[in-house]
Amino acid sequence: MKEQSNSITENSGVNPKEVSVNWRNFFKKFGSLLGLIILSVSLAILSPDFLQADNIMNVARQSSINALLALGMLLPILTAGIDLSVGSLLALAICSTGIFVIKWGMNPILGILLCLAIGALGGWLNGIMLTKLKLPHPFISTLGTMNIFRGIALIITGASPIFGFPTVINYVGNNDLGIVPISFILVILIYFVFHVFLTRTSTGRYIYAIGSNKEAARLAGIPVDKVLILVYTLSGLMAGLAGLVLIGRTNSASPIAGLSYELDAIAAVIIGGASFFGGVGTVWGTLIGALIIAVLRNGLNLLGTTSDLQVVVIGIVIIAAVYVDVLRQRSAKK
Repeated sequence: MKEQSNSITENSGVNPKEVSVNWRNFFKKFGSLLGLIILSVSLAILSPDFLQADNIMNVARQSSINALLALGMLLPILTAGIDLSVGSLLALAICSTGIFVIKWGMNPILGILLCLAIGALGGWLNGIMLTKLKLPHPFISTLGTMNIFRGIALIITGASPIFGFPTVINYVGNNDLGIVPISFILVILIYFVFHVFLTRTSTGRYIYAIGSNKEAARLAGIPVDKVLILVYTLSGLMAGLAGLVLIGRTNSASPIAGLSYELDAIAAVIIGGASFFGGVGTVWGTLIGALIIAVLRNGLNLLGTTSDLQVVVIGIVIIAAVYVDVLRQRSAKK
């Protein structure tokens, strides 16, 4: 029978190894999307409220901040790095904006630009420390700035939140276009821009090359330090943009805003198919990862689970995603 089966396979021209590789490639490309679909169907069965239009738009609204942070986080992870400071940088950017706009009377439009500039400046500092101070890993530099940025935010605000932002600053995070949150529309537009940047520009290709093999990229003439500085600057810029969305949702700026946001951002990137080892990951996979986390949190709320249990579940999902990444690397080496 085994010989007969082998002969049928040979006669049909189907190579079992090729089939296995095709399935592996399929799950590699669409695994996170399949996971989102399965999770959504399961929650729709468990809770009839899940598929209501208002709830779906609520998921989109809730995912916006993490989606922007995760998009920024994708770039360092593509270079086999990480940025632990994005949550603290978000807090510093919005608190600085609150002081300048509300307490000192700055024009709101300039306040928006200031928030983005502070985010970009913080990311630039992360890149400078990594490349010029030659620290062994961005984990070290961004862990340090995570505490520095949070500390500065607490100092300049006296550890008190700032309320009452102008409508112009609140607009993106607090309004809808029809039933669709403007913040989510912004997410789609920014993701499209980053998709073009990573797939259609030489700098985007450099980012993947550095993540695959940093030394080989350097020997090939790629300006590694300049690219890394740009990567962390863009990560910081996304933290500033996410901060503007958060201001719109809460009409406030708190020095403790963004606590643990970096963990959700990292989780979204890894769940979306990126690798901690660098060189692997896509913009749209990251968006799916952010949606998975938002859907999971929303579903757990609908099912009446406690916030403590939600933290445990998200932690399990993160570990599972990292383990899948490790298995992926093992199979790639075989």
